[in-house]
Amino acid sequence: MNAQQLVDERGDLWLALAPLWLDREPSERDYAQMVEVVQRYQMTLNELEWMFRLEMAPVMARYQLSIASEWRQFNDRKLMQQLVGHNLRLTGWRRKSWALFSGLTTMMVRHRWNELMNRVMVARGET
Repeated sequence: MNAQQLVDERGDLWLALAPLWLDREPSERDYAQMVEVVQRYQMTLNELEWMFRLEMAPVMARYQLSIASEWRQFNDRKLMQQLVGHNLRLTGWRRKSWALFSGLTTMMVRHRWNELMNRVMVARGET
């Protein structure tokens, strides 16, 4: 897979879910937008979980560890470059390593992710 394919296949989803890592709680509008975008991708909850853990969290967690205020608002272009770069390298041992440590990279936003998944389940009529 090349960079353009990643942007085409995941870009909108990644950018829609990025507010989960901001230094404020997502608003109702943020959650509604996230649910709308997630619904367009028609991924299972399990697929979404692994996308969250492996494709996004390793990049996004770095913002939370930064002392700069850069995680108050993301630069979409820079963020997309980082996400694409990470995902192009996400093979073999790297994939296994991130799977192993994904609990650490997701723990700070796990409550937000769970809230989002609950809303997705309601939207899909799965509750």
